[in-house]
Amino acid sequence: MNLVLLGPPGAGKGTQAQRLEDAYGLKQLSTGDMLRAAIKSGNPLGRQLQETLDAGQLVSDEMMVAMISARIEEADCRNGVIFDGFPRTVDQAEALDGLLQEKGSRLAAVIEIRADDQALVDRITGRFTCAKCGANYNKRFKPTAVAGVCDVCGSTEFDYRSDDTEETVRKRLETYHGQTEPILPYYRRQGLLHSVDGNLDFDEVARQIAAAVDSVSGSA
Repeated sequence: MNLVLLGPPGAGKGTQAQRLEDAYGLKQLSTGDMLRAAIKSGNPLGRQLQETLDAGQLVSDEMMVAMISARIEEADCRNGVIFDGFPRTVDQAEALDGLLQEKGSRLAAVIEIRADDQALVDRITGRFTCAKCGANYNKRFKPTAVAGVCDVCGSTEFDYRSDDTEETVRKRLETYHGQTEPILPYYRRQGLLHSVDGNLDFDEVARQIAAAVDSVSGSA
């Protein structure tokens, strides 16, 4: 069973993808992780990707599809995959459909996690992690039980992402709305699109996603 997980920055795609992995035996494929792994491998595609990035150029759709094609042939993808971060455009969505068709496969569902921009700004700009154990927190939604002390390991050192500013977050949201949202009608026409309310707590979002996946798993 192959799924696409869509949603704006901060919508919780990574958290929900992990739950889907655990519940359905699928493999989350993050484009960022795949790029790093391909480059580290040193194979011809990896070298081509490295040269492209070193030249300050964007990775082409053709190279992305080639990378995905090789990745989904690996053993840990045999039960199906969750595409996270791809596709981002209609051209990429069409390319992914073509690739899966060539392999005798298809998408079972596309899950869209919808969320309000302001809620996402609040969520992203408030997040921080423990510098020692990596536990995740949020100033507004999930503060530490004792101010300045990690709940898990007791550390008093925390990391804050330098790009989690309101200006940067709003630019990332603009990119999502302008570039990625146009693929929603493409999947809606195919009857693949399922939308869930990302403004709710993570457990309720996970329940809605599971219901959507269960509704198509029998035919996937």
